[in-house]
Amino acid sequence: MPMPVPKAVSADMSQSQFERILGNAARLALIGIGFVVLLVSLQAGQVFLAPVMLAVVVGLMFGPVADRLEGWGVPPALSAGVVVLLLLSVIAGFAVIFAVPLSDWIARAPVIWEKLQQQIANLKEPLESLSSFQEQFSSVLGSDSAVSVTVEDGSAMTGMAMLAPAILAQVAIFLASLYFFVATRDHIRVSILSMCVTRRMRWRTAHIFREVEHKVSRFLLSVTMINLCVGTAVTLAMWAIGMPSPLLWGAMAAVLNYIPYVGQAVMITVLLMVGLGTETELFRILLPVICYASINFVEGQIFTPQFIGKTLTLNPFVIFLSITFWIWAWGPVGGLVAVPMLLIAQSVIAHVLPGKPVKPKRPVYRTRQMSDRDELLANAAQAVREQRLEEEAEPDKGQKRKEERLSPPAGTAPDGVDPAG
Repeated sequence: MPMPVPKAVSADMSQSQFERILGNAARLALIGIGFVVLLVSLQAGQVFLAPVMLAVVVGLMFGPVADRLEGWGVPPALSAGVVVLLLLSVIAGFAVIFAVPLSDWIARAPVIWEKLQQQIANLKEPLESLSSFQEQFSSVLGSDSAVSVTVEDGSAMTGMAMLAPAILAQVAIFLASLYFFVATRDHIRVSILSMCVTRRMRWRTAHIFREVEHKVSRFLLSVTMINLCVGTAVTLAMWAIGMPSPLLWGAMAAVLNYIPYVGQAVMITVLLMVGLGTETELFRILLPVICYASINFVEGQIFTPQFIGKTLTLNPFVIFLSITFWIWAWGPVGGLVAVPMLLIAQSVIAHVLPGKPVKPKRPVYRTRQMSDRDELLANAAQAVREQRLEEEAEPDKGQKRKEERLSPPAGTAPDGVDPAG
């Protein structure tokens, strides 16, 4: 005959359960406070952290170049200098490509603005109807004053003069960080590995370093080649349709393509504004946007999955959240480092918290029409189905598993003694 559970023991178990809830709530509160502090620190340290992180990402991209130079006997300090000079030459080349066409468009800006004003004048009637609706709405609310917007005219040169020192400081921090990171990346790796106290920790840390370098360098080099192809295709398309300065639009498409979603939206907006300012027919206005959107669609659906591969494919929603967060924290630089930071986080989490794959006892037979995602989902559903059948066949086993999940662990009573004892 089972002995009844004393009320004191039941009260102890309830108190123990309440203490565990309070402990979990305290841990969650600490995590939340730490996350808020991290957000504030990232935004407050933008001037220093953004160029340093960009230098690390670019250094990982040019790591294979430095490794090849060091393999030929070049000292690390000299190979890092070559990498910095190579990057500066690439930036200077793009600046030359942008300079001449951009100066032409700046000279044509008054004419384009006049045409844009003509296009906006066509919207006069809808705006007047909106103004009348505003007056009626104000009269209903009992206010005779209309909503007014005052734009304070400021000097653009004054703003640029105020921003110039900060921009120059960030550029200097970026170049110095890139040089020292490339020159001392092996020492950084050895120093971090020496702080690992166990052999397993050193093994995992070494694998994290290797996978991060491989993923980031492969991703950035592949994206660079794809973006150069996109820029070439956009240049040829703009030249074919008679768009002025096709080289400028091709270079802009190649640069903005480093920022997924946001870069494409900016490029479409720019082409649409240029079409509105230079053309009068609707088809001619939308033709540059249609050409660019078609090229971008082919690139995103065919070439990027083919060259980057399925191993570097990330969830689009996670990519969008990462881009949004880093742009909010660090501005345009955050948009450049968003996807590489996501790859770094993915590699670290995969090795620190390795997941156990879901494998059923009887795997699903893969057909020709099934993709890797379909096979993974089918096997996961099969594993859940097998577990449910096992619990239905052995109800005692399922009940025992549920009791193990709900029962308090040993030694969690208020007096430190296991309640079952």
